[in-house]
Formats: sequence, C-alpha cells, structure tokens
Amino acid sequence: MKEVTEETTDGTAASGHMGESSAVKDLSMVFKALSDETRLRILKLLEGGELCVCHVVAAFGMSQSKVSFHLGVLKAAGLLKDRKDGKWMHYRIDDSDLFRRLLILSVIERIPEGMLGDDRKRLGNFIDSCAGTVPASGWCCSGKK
Repeated sequence: MKEVTEETTDGTAASGHMGESSAVKDLSMVFKALSDETRLRILKLLEGGELCVCHVVAAFGMSQSKVSFHLGVLKAAGLLKDRKDGKWMHYRIDDSDLFRRLLILSVIERIPEGMLGDDRKRLGNFIDSCAGTVPASGWCCSGKK
C-alpha cells in the first residue's frame, strides 16, 4: 500500500496508508447498519430468502418510507442486494463478501426466532391474502399501486 501524508484539521501532518480511511468508513457503515433493531429484524426476515418491500411493510406494519429507509441503510453497508421488478424493489442478503456473510450469519444466529413471531405471522397472512393473484406489471401482490 502506498504511504501518504495528509494535513489534519489542526494543521499537523498525519501519515497512513491510502485506503485505510475508506476501509474504516466501510466497517463503520456496516456496524452502524447493524446497530438498529429494525434492521436486525429485516436481516432475520430475509434469512428465508428474497422479499419485496411490500412484504417487509406487511410483516412489520410500518410505512413503506420507513422500511425503504432501513433497507437503504442495509444496502449502502453492503449487506443487501436489490433488484427492481416493475416499480417494486426486491431485497435479499448479499453473500458475495465473505466478511459480511460471516458477520450476517453470526448476527442472525443470535436473534431469537421468537423475536419475529408476530412479524412472520403478519407476513404469512399477507402472502395468504395474495394467493392465487397474479400481480400486473408494476404492481405488488398487495394489489396497490
């Protein structure tokens, strides 16, 4: 790694390796993303596989904007991948990075299954209410635009 010297805010010189600051910022984002109970619940829910935003909204009984915010934080930290289907976003755990994959598995393992009991029940009821319906392009299975 290339050694660099930077001037700090107090005018003194600080030396280090290029990229260290970026790595620390990346780690900080990951741990900040994991520091919120809602985001931990989202990761635990996604343990079962990909879900549409509308599924997470139904499971948590939260507004779509709050759920999207939390999903965005998790994605920015490199913990989730997304894909667009019409106007709906689907999210899944990003397991492409070994460190993040092991960290997510360790975190998910420590979250008691009972913590999501009500969430899973609401999600199951929502999915059952959608059974047999084929969403039109751009519509989620909730039938709402």
